[in-house]
Amino acid sequence: MKDLLQIKHAGDYAVVLDAAVHHPLVNVIHYDELGAIGHNLLRLGVYAIFVQDNFPTNASYGLSNYNTSTGSLTAAAPGQIIGKSDDGQRVVYHGWALFFDPELMHGTAFERNLIHYHFFSYNVNEALHTTDEEKHMLWRLMEMIRAELTRQPRSAMADTIVQDYIVLLCDYCRLFYQRQFKAAVKEQNDVLSRFQQVLTTYYDRQLQHTHGVPSVKYCASEMCLSPSYFGDLIRNLTGESPMQTIQKFLINRAKSLMVGGRTVTQTADELGFEYPQHFTRFFKKHAGIQPSKYVASLKRPPQTPPG
Repeated sequence: MKDLLQIKHAGDYAVVLDAAVHHPLVNVIHYDELGAIGHNLLRLGVYAIFVQDNFPTNASYGLSNYNTSTGSLTAAAPGQIIGKSDDGQRVVYHGWALFFDPELMHGTAFERNLIHYHFFSYNVNEALHTTDEEKHMLWRLMEMIRAELTRQPRSAMADTIVQDYIVLLCDYCRLFYQRQFKAAVKEQNDVLSRFQQVLTTYYDRQLQHTHGVPSVKYCASEMCLSPSYFGDLIRNLTGESPMQTIQKFLINRAKSLMVGGRTVTQTADELGFEYPQHFTRFFKKHAGIQPSKYVASLKRPPQTPPG
């Protein structure tokens, strides 16, 4: 893409917007101070967190479009593409953006907790829709980060304090997403029934013969969600991972097939396992019995109760 801006350093986007650059590894932008600005499509080499009242309409994230309402948070990691190509329009945005280099966070709690900060790999159409209280808390943390970056004279502890603020900001993002997931409990039946329907349709379309057993990535895609967001949503709704739900579906389907007269080999093939022995190990692990013994138990005549 010829209009793709490479954001290799924390201050690169600030330079494009003619905003202040505070630090070689971390920078904060306050959109309210900039007036009307044009659109940009960014390829990130840094982490970015946007907490805004308004976002560009029909902006892009990877290959998808998204729209966000007022009071939203989006986050992106190095290697991702985010934003909107310049269409000549200039718009006034309200809110904050934080950019920081992975190098800044080496050896910190951020690096240790990154495995839990799934929101950096969510699609932007899975934005956190903040309450007013949450939004102002996040804005306040942005202000505190910038205040520390611009404090004069800078103390030897300045970078450590900024790192701690970033970890705190990310922890609040995670906390507020938990609130959003809990709110989704009202739609629990719909989400879970759609998940089951995706699995059923997968076999109705005979996809197991070309793609094997269904994957979490496939199910998330069919529900128009990123794997990370999908995983967090299902875990919050059921207490189990999507993979555990898929495994239960496969066990129940296997039992139905074998009750219907299929052999172990036929069942393995109809479920999409490459080899019968793979299915045997899977069934033994998750059902607690060898599939051959399960089939044998189906053929055992009922016992007459003692008279």
